[in-house]
Amino acid sequence: MLIQQTSSSLVETLRQRRQRLANLIDFPAILWSGSNSPRNFPANSFPFRASSHFLYFAGLPLSNAAIRLEGGKLELFMEDPSPSSALWHGEMPTREEIAEKIGVDVARPLTELGSWIENAATIAVQDAATWTQQSQLLNRWILPQSPPQGIDLELAKAIVFLRLTHDEAALAELRKAAAVTVKAHKAGMAATPQAKLEAEVRAAMEGVMIANNMTTSYNSIVTVCGEVLHNEQYHHNLQPGDLLLADVGAETETGWAADVTRTWPVSGKFSSTQRDIYNVVLAAHDACIAKIYPGVDYGDIHLLAATVIAEGLVDLGILQGNPEYLVEIDAHALFFPHGIGHLLGLDVHDMEDLGDLAGYEEGRTRSDRFGLGYLRLNRPLRPGMLVTIEPGFYQVPAILNDANVRSKYQNVINWQRLSEFADVRGIRIEDDVLVTAEGSEVLTAALPNDANSVENLVNI
Repeated sequence: MLIQQTSSSLVETLRQRRQRLANLIDFPAILWSGSNSPRNFPANSFPFRASSHFLYFAGLPLSNAAIRLEGGKLELFMEDPSPSSALWHGEMPTREEIAEKIGVDVARPLTELGSWIENAATIAVQDAATWTQQSQLLNRWILPQSPPQGIDLELAKAIVFLRLTHDEAALAELRKAAAVTVKAHKAGMAATPQAKLEAEVRAAMEGVMIANNMTTSYNSIVTVCGEVLHNEQYHHNLQPGDLLLADVGAETETGWAADVTRTWPVSGKFSSTQRDIYNVVLAAHDACIAKIYPGVDYGDIHLLAATVIAEGLVDLGILQGNPEYLVEIDAHALFFPHGIGHLLGLDVHDMEDLGDLAGYEEGRTRSDRFGLGYLRLNRPLRPGMLVTIEPGFYQVPAILNDANVRSKYQNVINWQRLSEFADVRGIRIEDDVLVTAEGSEVLTAALPNDANSVENLVNI
């Protein structure tokens, strides 16, 4: 627990956050932290991760706790550690000690929470034990898979408004996560020449995070099968002609995330075809970041990436036709099927437990187009937002070998030319970009992404 690392600045940050919430809602809110989930027997549990909404207002990753927010006041509900727990876990801070560290107005046992729930709103926590407790105490279904309704929806909208932009305390944590992530990627590149399996590179990267007392903000993707977007297997052998795609991000002790992807040649040298595609993806990446300013629509950033990728593939002879038209018919999406990025904060896909409530401006809905349907963020950018920019190129057999796809796009794809790029299974380049009043700041800029620098990092 991070109680020894808290300070008066945390207390003031939390006070400001709950006061801002009080300015938006006129009813009490109760946020649960969640509980440990056993892996196979009660004493052997999965690593605990507190609810991000709880963390935003409580600051500490407390388990089996709840907070009540009303009128700018903070009430903490949790039990004191049992006397016997000291044998296994050492001396743990009491409820009152924790309350002092985070600026609590009143601290009570969790068993008393039922007396303080009248007219309260909440947000569902992911673990079943907690959302069951939420539903029982509030006498209505509180389900992670169901959109919030009534005052729960009002609370969710208020929290989205607050968490869409980051205060200075949050940015300090996000910078820490970014810095450790940069170190991890450099370690992964340096470890590649001696590695035989993807798992060895993963170990080098995650070892940096562990050494900094952090964990991963999501399951690491370290794979030579880069065409599998969320590949979580690490058993493949590394061969000299392979590209290794590593999508790996750190999470600080208080839950703030980074999310970075680099793709590098196992041999330390891109082939000519690999370099050609890599530079197309990098051009889209750089064009998108250059376009980030307050007021710019993130959907337009995505379409810019799609157009730059289409232009590059036309120049390489893979696609045929006018790039703008190719984007209109979603031809680019055969190779770049996902969105350009997403919000980043306490969650790696920030607030996506609320569906599209955070990612989509009110009144907007997901497109049914293949090239736009996976866009996670569709709203104007504001100073203080942190977003990812992550264009890619993938040769996904399930897409490219589909008979309907081949028929629909037979006149715009040069399949013979595409076959010459068989050594490019997947390339993604991703950075974390803060929207500022003047434009943007790349929090992960210390990790080079041009082809020559990437090669140099592998060959160190």
